[in-house]
Amino acid sequence: MPELPEVETVVRDLRPLLAGRVITAVRRSAFKLRRTWNPAWAAELAGTRVEAVRRRGKWILVDLERKGDPPPSPLPEGRGSKGSLPPGPLPEGKGRKTDPPPNPLPEGRGRKGNLPPGPLPEGKGRKGNLPPGPLPEGKGSSGVMARELDSRIGSNAALLPLPEGRGLGGGSAFLPSGRGPVGRSSPLLRVHLGMTGQFTVVPADTPEPDHLHAVFALDNGHELRFRDQRRFGSAEFFADRAAVESEMNAELGPEPFGIDADYFRAAVGGTGRNLKAVLLDQTVVAGVGNIYADEACFRAKLHPGRPGNTLTAAECDALREAVEAVLTRAVESRGSTIRDYVGGSGLRGGFQNEFAVYGRTGEPCPTCAAAVVCARYAGRASHFCPRCQDAEGRAPAAGKKKRTTRGT
Repeated sequence: MPELPEVETVVRDLRPLLAGRVITAVRRSAFKLRRTWNPAWAAELAGTRVEAVRRRGKWILVDLERKGDPPPSPLPEGRGSKGSLPPGPLPEGKGRKTDPPPNPLPEGRGRKGNLPPGPLPEGKGRKGNLPPGPLPEGKGSSGVMARELDSRIGSNAALLPLPEGRGLGGGSAFLPSGRGPVGRSSPLLRVHLGMTGQFTVVPADTPEPDHLHAVFALDNGHELRFRDQRRFGSAEFFADRAAVESEMNAELGPEPFGIDADYFRAAVGGTGRNLKAVLLDQTVVAGVGNIYADEACFRAKLHPGRPGNTLTAAECDALREAVEAVLTRAVESRGSTIRDYVGGSGLRGGFQNEFAVYGRTGEPCPTCAAAVVCARYAGRASHFCPRCQDAEGRAPAAGKKKRTTRGT
């Protein structure tokens, strides 16, 4: 099953091929996928423009703009917001609406309800405003967050708080509000690759392969095709992107990149489940699957069958760092192709040539040369070195180091 590195590779491949493209038509096969396709979605999708392609966990998210909603564009030169003059110095003799007229007031006179122009008397402020100077601690101007908040979040950060203990992940978290122009909700195409799914862009005249279940025609003579031999994948249209994002964020844990250390220690150390089960739990960390759970446990020198509550804080930290390191390296290698997986451009992955333990039952451990063992944990085949990854957490005995290189 494609895991985070494979899905991330597909997303990165699709971004330059889809951004700004318009879906002109949709075709579906008669075969059912894991989630039911509503025939009315074809009409909803026709005419939508691709705004962005993202990933959340193992899901591919294609942000769309509705037909009739043009993308934001800069205002024409010399134009400002409705009813306003452009920013900058005002033309001579002009004033903005609600501004005072340019003529000076008689000496000693102020405008109705205001103090006269010039420095304010000590301790005085204009109606509804704090006095000039630094704001009191924790205070901000009306309708504006305090400057301290601006220094803590980036310009692209979400204004709504994330659930406690949840971190942002790899540029893939749901930061946009999901709302389109004039308050309209923006639509979304959500795709899961299942076990054998392929999501690629090809010229429209490319011969169609077998097991092709969805074709999205694009306005540049290409097609976005979803192929799935075993049909465990899915493609779904949602009219309200924000609602789907909220639901998914409630169901999925944080992304594994830059995850909070305290959160991870609590999630692992607070359960008696084995490490393999914890890592496969998408509510703990989103995107990790069988392959990379095995590789991360090996890198951290932890047995996949160890209960989480037997780990020390240092071991939890080692596992967290190993998960991120393994996934990062796998993304750099375009994921792992074992049978069917290809990226969004049709290219295969290469991380399968770097497996330390996964799928290497009986082969020598690359660290100590002991034979790699396969056992079932959390209902999945789990590969580990019985010497480097002791079930009781004991340090491995010294052994002859021997590295092997797997062929392509």
